[in-house]
Order: sequence, then C-alpha cells, then structure tokens
Amino acid sequence: MTSPPRADDAHPYLRAATAGVRHHTHALGWSAPPEPADRLHLDVVHAHLTALLGLVDQLAGSARSPHPGAGRHLASAHTRLWQAAAAVHDAFHLLPSASDSSECRPESLPEGPPFMTICQRHLAAGHIVRRKTTPTDLDRPPHITACLR
Repeated sequence: MTSPPRADDAHPYLRAATAGVRHHTHALGWSAPPEPADRLHLDVVHAHLTALLGLVDQLAGSARSPHPGAGRHLASAHTRLWQAAAAVHDAFHLLPSASDSSECRPESLPEGPPFMTICQRHLAAGHIVRRKTTPTDLDRPPHITACLR
C-alpha cells in the first residue's frame, strides 16, 4: 500500500507553473522603469487563465457531489477566472498592434500567428463556460457564503 504524496511532492507541474508566474512577476517588478504590457504578455496570461479555468471546472465537478459547499466555492472561482480571462482578452484588443485595426488578425501579430489565437482560445473557453453558467451569473460578482466548518 502506498502512502499519499507529501504536500511538497503533490502536483509538481502546478507547483512549477506557480513558481514560473511568481518568478516572472518578480522579474518585471525589478526592472527600473516598468515595461508596459504588450499583446504577447496578455496572450500568455490569457492562456494561463483559461488553463486554470479548465482545471477549476474539473475540480468543481468532482467536488460537487461529495462536498456541495466546496463545489459552490470552486464554481464561484470558475466564474471569477472567466471574468479575469474576459478582461485580459478585452485588454489585449485595446493595446496597439502591428496593424491599426483591433480585429483579431493573427497573421499581423509581430511574433506571427500563435498556435491558437487568443480569440479562438477565448471562444472555446466561453463555449464551455456558457454551457454551465447563465449570462447573469457571468456579469455579476459571484456570491460566496461564509465558510462553515
């Protein structure tokens, strides 16, 4: 019989992703004049948020039956992650691009078209979110009940 993994050994890829984001945040903060956000940064952040969105969605689904309270909190986190991803997507289109248009044209991005453009990723994530959430729920801040132990 195997023992459960220690907390510091559990989920090494998630821990590495968190460490990578933390390292990048510190690196940006240490530069003399802070560098302005660019489209490439926002595209990568959006990819990170949508990946977290999928993970939290799976965790909420698995927690819902045995632990309804935890499932509700994770569903609320899912909604907030979607709102964050939507805000990053909107900001992406407000930043200047190689062309004067704010339309999604991956062929005109200075770094070339990404494997999955931010708009394609956003539409795919939105499709999943909208199957489980009403538009009203997405527009308002999620309500979370107090933690009861």
